[in-house]
Amino acid sequence: MIDIRRAHERGHANHGWLDSHHTFSFADYHDPAHMGFGALRVINDDRVSPGSGFGTHGHRDMEIISYVLDGALEHKDSMGTGSVMRPGDVQRMSAGTGVRHSEYNASKTDPVHFMQIWILPERAGIEPSYEQKHFAPPERRGRLRPVATRDGRDGSLTVHADVTLYAGLFDAGERAQLPLAAGRRAWVHVARGTVTVQGETLREGDAAAIGDVDVVSIEGVDGGEVLVFDLK
Repeated sequence: MIDIRRAHERGHANHGWLDSHHTFSFADYHDPAHMGFGALRVINDDRVSPGSGFGTHGHRDMEIISYVLDGALEHKDSMGTGSVMRPGDVQRMSAGTGVRHSEYNASKTDPVHFMQIWILPERAGIEPSYEQKHFAPPERRGRLRPVATRDGRDGSLTVHADVTLYAGLFDAGERAQLPLAAGRRAWVHVARGTVTVQGETLREGDAAAIGDVDVVSIEGVDGGEVLVFDLK
């Protein structure tokens, strides 16, 4: 089974400084048919203007993953951590009992393009924490590289949920397969470029919900960059 959600079907909000597309219901965009997918609650495709960003605000009981595609994203939080993220950087912030943070475009001249992902944790009230790692293009080229996992395997970030997030880069002819265990599903999001998923063509912003299969098959068509979630 594959259910495709096209880019133009997503919610959209343009605030001038922020141009955001919402795969699932978020803020003023509400679609009862798209409230999330298992523990996956938010995929926001955000473009932030130079020198602008999200001022300090709070979160609780959520695993928040940021994945930078272009530009530089500056992060600061109430745990005393901070960084400037660039392409290849992936960050996990566990909000747990409560954390406040800000996210700004670190450049005064160039936009920043990043994905923000929210995952429901397996339990409430965990201690807030932060983790960031870099995954260079060769690590993701022509394969699905785990970048966030429940057990932190293979040098991935640790996420407090029964979810594995893979990232892959696929040029024409490059392909990968992801076995799915019984009872598991996959959500595939195309961050940019074009790929085929289970033989179906998906372009930037498109996504696919996949279930009742043994293997998820991805093949590059034109500069594809994908995020794949393996979850219940």
